[in-house]
Amino acid sequence: MNTASAVPPIPVPAARSRPEAARRLTESARTVPSLAEFEQTLMGTREHVRTLTETVPLDRLNGWHYDEDTGFIAHESGRFFSVEGLQVETQGPSAAWGQPIINQPETGILGFLAKEIDGILHFLMQLKAEPGNRNGLQLSPTVQATRSNYTGTHGGLRVPYLEFFQDPARRRVIADVRQSEQGSRFLRKRNRNMIVETKEPVEARDGFVWLTLGQLHHLLATEDLVNMSTRSVLACLPLGDGAPSAEDEGFGTALARSLAPGGPELHPLVNVLSWITEARTRAEMRARTVPLDALADWEFTGGRIRHRAGQHFDVIGVRVEAVGREVGRWSQPMVRGQATELAALLVTRVRGVLHVLMQLRAEPGLTDIAELAPTVQCTPDYCAQLPTEERPLFLDLMQNARAADIRFDTALSDEGGRFYHTGSRHLVVETGWLPEPPQFRWLTLGQLEELTQHSHYLNMQARSVLACLRSLFTEAPDEHNQR
Repeated sequence: MNTASAVPPIPVPAARSRPEAARRLTESARTVPSLAEFEQTLMGTREHVRTLTETVPLDRLNGWHYDEDTGFIAHESGRFFSVEGLQVETQGPSAAWGQPIINQPETGILGFLAKEIDGILHFLMQLKAEPGNRNGLQLSPTVQATRSNYTGTHGGLRVPYLEFFQDPARRRVIADVRQSEQGSRFLRKRNRNMIVETKEPVEARDGFVWLTLGQLHHLLATEDLVNMSTRSVLACLPLGDGAPSAEDEGFGTALARSLAPGGPELHPLVNVLSWITEARTRAEMRARTVPLDALADWEFTGGRIRHRAGQHFDVIGVRVEAVGREVGRWSQPMVRGQATELAALLVTRVRGVLHVLMQLRAEPGLTDIAELAPTVQCTPDYCAQLPTEERPLFLDLMQNARAADIRFDTALSDEGGRFYHTGSRHLVVETGWLPEPPQFRWLTLGQLEELTQHSHYLNMQARSVLACLRSLFTEAPDEHNQR
């Protein structure tokens, strides 16, 4: 139960404008046709779109080599990405550490192509097989491609539907923003998250399927089906239009109120931005690349790079044979996590409006030092070995949550092009009012949505679990939308 007397008074901000697209997106979110046809398409696609991935020693990767001059693992073309050492100095219990990190200095495209079908916005989704996927096919954006891919460096076929994202005359932009990738695994990596609409007739090729936003939201509850790139783009969609019913006090209504523009919020957005800027200004985190063999706590052994204590992750080599992709055969390094991570949000209702407890978290690979992260972002197996005072705040609350308070709980994969069989438990737990520690703020979904329209405010894990929370926006669609 919320302890209303302990909640500080909250002002009602001036109304903010809502993009026109929000109404149409909300209608799409409330439209959940039967998924029987999708299930048939998924089964059929598995027959002719797949990858066969074999782990091999890093020193046996065709086209890759350990560069003696830099101490990095790099591709012979000088493109794609490299695996480098990173030495980090900061404040806190872990004042200094080193780790491998992926350096991919390109901005790729993660793009949804949208089109009205029978008056409802649908999104063209790709059933894509990535070498690191735990279950083969996953739902990816229409276009999910690095710059090396879509400029043809790989020597393969042209990326389907790319023209809609490169030719402004063929699209109407709904959202277009550069967002970060995981700051603990990538060095200043960003991707362009795009949603564009076309009026042209577009046929779904083999391996592609048109889905409403409501169908995508429903599929998010399926383990390892909706990939991380899709979740990132979903979080950037403007959503929520119209006032929810005043009589209904359910969770979905509190969520809808949180999305609606001009609703009550604990912290005006200008104060939130100032808090983030202040933290970034004061943060002392210095990161520099070093040769991989200069990392004291890491070693080359058994054809891979591993932490000497067996923690965190390994860098492994894989050889891939693919059917139904632009390229049929290649080799590459990949990151393999040692244990399932946790991306978890605490939510509470304040005056009937859902608020989300966000953490401001510094990571060495982020472009601007710190971004908003989930309430808890960690590897629980590793944290269990830490002294109590070093364990993440709210971890115990998350792990001991009552079933009645859990609003979302599904294991979902990391991006399968760089991460091998690696993922996170995505968890949303409702709680009563809790005071804010210095690095935390209770924010509305409307505020978070506004921040996703700009770069470098929400990290990848935050966008991923936020997409899951927003999928509960239409938990109980009206009967006339079940078509």
